[in-house]
Amino acid sequence: MHNPLVSILIPFKNTEDFIIDCLESIIKQTYTHWELLIVDDNSTDSSFSMVETIAQKDNRIKLLKNSGNGIIDGLQLAFKESTGEFITRMDSDDTMHRNKLEILSNNLLNNGKGHVALGMVNYFSAEGIKAGYKSYEIWLNGLTQNGTNYSEIYKECVIPSPCWMIHREDLIACNGFNPNIYPEDYDLAFRFYKHHFKCIPCDVVLHDWRDYSHRTSRTNEHYAENHFIPLKLDYFLELDFNPKKTLVVWGAGNKGKFIAKSLIEKNMPFEWVCDNPKKIGKDIYGKILRTFNYLETIHNTQSIITVANKKDQKEIRYYLDNLNMMSIEDYVFFC
Repeated sequence: MHNPLVSILIPFKNTEDFIIDCLESIIKQTYTHWELLIVDDNSTDSSFSMVETIAQKDNRIKLLKNSGNGIIDGLQLAFKESTGEFITRMDSDDTMHRNKLEILSNNLLNNGKGHVALGMVNYFSAEGIKAGYKSYEIWLNGLTQNGTNYSEIYKECVIPSPCWMIHREDLIACNGFNPNIYPEDYDLAFRFYKHHFKCIPCDVVLHDWRDYSHRTSRTNEHYAENHFIPLKLDYFLELDFNPKKTLVVWGAGNKGKFIAKSLIEKNMPFEWVCDNPKKIGKDIYGKILRTFNYLETIHNTQSIITVANKKDQKEIRYYLDNLNMMSIEDYVFFC
């Protein structure tokens, strides 16, 4: 039976409180044909020496020093030094379930190239999981369970960033981790989507995703909201925007205003609608906000919806469905 080498890529920085648990969860995997490329991103705590001690006992672990700075530089170095047929990423503050590599590699073997193997995730925290993270976990696992991750790709990152596996050739084909675009996990999800890599459904939790107050995604400016919206908009205009349709921005909150301003700067014509009576009829950036049912008077539209309220989103989706509009083709939710 084919037993491909799995390369696990981990950049780490100052995770001395968690990195031993992470490494032990990898060492205890039921699938043993793996190599770990673990890159120190200029740590100032004892995490480097902790990894070094364990690496001396297991020759599958290759400890490297980041020649650059940041997660992407670390991932690029780890991938450059890797030799595996399959590639996966792991975060140094998380833990794997014992069968994670076995299930992901088997799913990838059974489906072949052009596929991404995924697993469901479980958020955990000593401080308690906030409602927003729990909601994201439920939403993401629902997509992963059915392999329908791309169906809502413009809402949030639809690929669990520390719980995917892909053929080496496919990661090279989509130019993963190149260039330096943050948030790198969301950018990679769009690259998978762009190259039509199919998501393999998985109904098993394979990864414990740790949350804490000083986690990188909470504290680093690269993961601030103002980095997500331009990424979404650029990929939408590249991959799914139909220039034969009338582009519509729905919503005039901060996200709606940001997108409207961006489209104006790109000299792209659009209509602007909302369902807030206090804003309808106002002139913002030289555009008049119209009531949402103005859509019914425009032929052949494609809407970017920036309304975040879940109840309002359901009502909007119901309204658009009644107009026989299709997700992605006729409208996308940006939150």
